[in-house]
Amino acid sequence: MSHYPHLSGAALRREFADWRLWWGRGVVVAMAVLAGLTVVGFTSLCEFAAGLFGKLYPAHWWLPLLVSPAVAAGVVWLTRRVAPGAAGSGIPQVMASLEPEARSGVRGLFVSLRLTVAKIVLTAGGLLGGLSLGREGPSVQIAAGVMLQARRFMPPGGAVNAHGLLVAGGAAGIAAAFNTPLAGVMFAIEELARSPERRSSGLLIAAIVLAGLIAVSAHGNSTYFGVIHAQQVGLALLAPGLLVTVLAGLAGGGFSRLLVASMSGQGKDIFTRLRNSRPVVFAAVCGLLVATIGIVTAGATFGSGYASTRRMVEGAGAMPFAYALFKFCATWITSWSGVPAGIFAPSLAIGAAIGNDVALLTSHAQVPALIALGMVGFLAAATQAPLTAFIIVMEMVDGHAMVLSLMACALVARVVARTVSPPLYPTLARFQLARIPPKEEPGAK
Repeated sequence: MSHYPHLSGAALRREFADWRLWWGRGVVVAMAVLAGLTVVGFTSLCEFAAGLFGKLYPAHWWLPLLVSPAVAAGVVWLTRRVAPGAAGSGIPQVMASLEPEARSGVRGLFVSLRLTVAKIVLTAGGLLGGLSLGREGPSVQIAAGVMLQARRFMPPGGAVNAHGLLVAGGAAGIAAAFNTPLAGVMFAIEELARSPERRSSGLLIAAIVLAGLIAVSAHGNSTYFGVIHAQQVGLALLAPGLLVTVLAGLAGGGFSRLLVASMSGQGKDIFTRLRNSRPVVFAAVCGLLVATIGIVTAGATFGSGYASTRRMVEGAGAMPFAYALFKFCATWITSWSGVPAGIFAPSLAIGAAIGNDVALLTSHAQVPALIALGMVGFLAAATQAPLTAFIIVMEMVDGHAMVLSLMACALVARVVARTVSPPLYPTLARFQLARIPPKEEPGAK
C-alpha cells in the first residue's frame, strides 16, 4: 500500500464524500430496476394479448379475416395520429436518438416516456390481432424511454449523460426481454455504443445486468423458446451445418433487404404508392394477407412465433409445409404495414424452421443442433449483429458442445448477408433521422 497512497487517502475520501456521485448512481440503479419491471409488465401484457387471440382463433377459424385487418388498421391509425415515433421496431429510433443530429430538442421524436406508453399499448394491440411480430425490438425503445427519465433526477454534472442512459436503457430492454443479461451487454457494445462512456461504463453495465436480473427473477432462469439439448458436435454435422448457415444467411439478408426497401417508401410500385397515400387502408390489406397466411398454416404463423419455435426445439410435432417461407412473408408484411413490430422472435422461428427443414431433407440425426444453427444464422443475418444473436441462442443450448459452432455460424451468416443487404438497423435509423425538422436559418421568418 505504501507504493499507492492515493488508494487509501484523498481518492477514497473524494469517492465517498461526493453525495452527488452516489445520488446519480442511485438514480441510475433505480431507473434500471424500473426499466426491467416495465419490460416484465410489457411481456405479460403481450402474452395475455397473444393468448386471447390464440383462444379465439381455434373456435372460429374465419375470425382472423375480420380481426387482423381491423386491428392492423386501427393500430396504424392510432400510431400515425398519436405517436408516429412508435412505428416499427424501436431499435432504429434508439439508434437515431444517439446520433449528433438528434439534439436534445428533437430527441423526443424517437425516445420518450410518452412513446414508451404508446409502444406498450400498440405492440400488444398488434398481437391481439394475431400479427406476426416480436416484442424484443419494442422492448429496446420502451426501456430506453424509461431510463432516459433519470435525467430529471440527476444532480448537476452527473457522471452519466443522456447518451449513456439511452445505451443502457436500450440494452436493458434486450436483457429483460430475453432473460439474458449478457446479451444485453453485448447488444450495447455491438449496436448502440458508438462512443463508450469510460467514466460510467461500469455503472451502465451494472444497470443493464440489473434489468436482466429483474426479468430472470420474474420469469425464472428459463427461455421462452425451450432448451436445445444438442449432442456432441462432430464432423458429420459439417456439411448440413454449412448448408443451414448459407441458407440462413441468404434468407436473413433477403429479409433485411426487403425491410429496407419497403420501409424506405421510395418505390414506384402500386403497394408503396398505396402505403404512402392511404396508410390505414394499406395496413388493413396487410392484416388480411397475414390472416390468410395464418389460416393456410393452421394458425402456425400467427403471433411472435414462440409456440412454433418451442415445438420444433422440443420435437413436439411437425410444422406445416414451407413454414419458414410463410412465417418470413407474414413477418415482412406485418412490418411493412406500419404497426409497431419487432423481428427478433419471428426471426428465431424462421431460422429454427430452416434448420428443421435441412434436418428433414438430409435425414440428419442431430435435429436440435441444426435448429440451433438455423436460429443463430438467420437472426445474425437479419440484424447483422452476430455476437448478440450468438449469445441469445447460446443461452438456449444445454451444454457447451455447440458454442464454437454457433459463433462460427453467426459470423459466416453475417458475411453472407452483407453481400445481399446493407445493415438493417443503421439504415432504418437514417430513415428515422429524416423525420427531424430542418433548422430554421437565423433571421428567417
